[in-house]
Amino acid sequence: MNPKARRKARELAVQAIYSWQLSGDPMAEVEVHFMTDQDMDGADIEYFRELLSGVASQVKSLDARLSALTSRPLDEVDQIDKAILRLAAYELSARQTPYKVVINEAIELAKVFASDDSHKFVNGVLDQMAPRA
Repeated sequence: MNPKARRKARELAVQAIYSWQLSGDPMAEVEVHFMTDQDMDGADIEYFRELLSGVASQVKSLDARLSALTSRPLDEVDQIDKAILRLAAYELSARQTPYKVVINEAIELAKVFASDDSHKFVNGVLDQMAPRA
C-alpha cells in the first residue's frame, strides 16, 4: 500500500463522486470518463475503482448514517462536502482503514476542494461517525 497513491486515488474519487452527483450519470460511465480523461499517474487505480463502486452501491446506507449526524438535511449539504463525506463514510464502514487516517484524509480533501470552513464541518461529522479506540 502506497499512501501517496491512495491519496491521489481519493482526490480523483472525490472529483468523480462529485461529477456523478451532479450529472446523475451511471457511476460506470463516470469512471470510464475519469480513466480516459484525467491524469491517473501515481494513483492507486484499484482503490479508485473500489471507492467509486462502493460509494455508488452503498449510497443509501451511507446517506442514512450521514443524515443522522448532520445538523441540516443532507440534500442541503454542499455537493463537494457531500462527496467527501460519502467517500469517508464508505472507508469507515467498509474498509479496514484506521479512522484517524480516514478523517485526516477527508479534512485534507476538504481543504483542497471545498470552501474555507468545510474541513471543520467534515471533521465534526466524521468524528461522530468514527469508532472510538
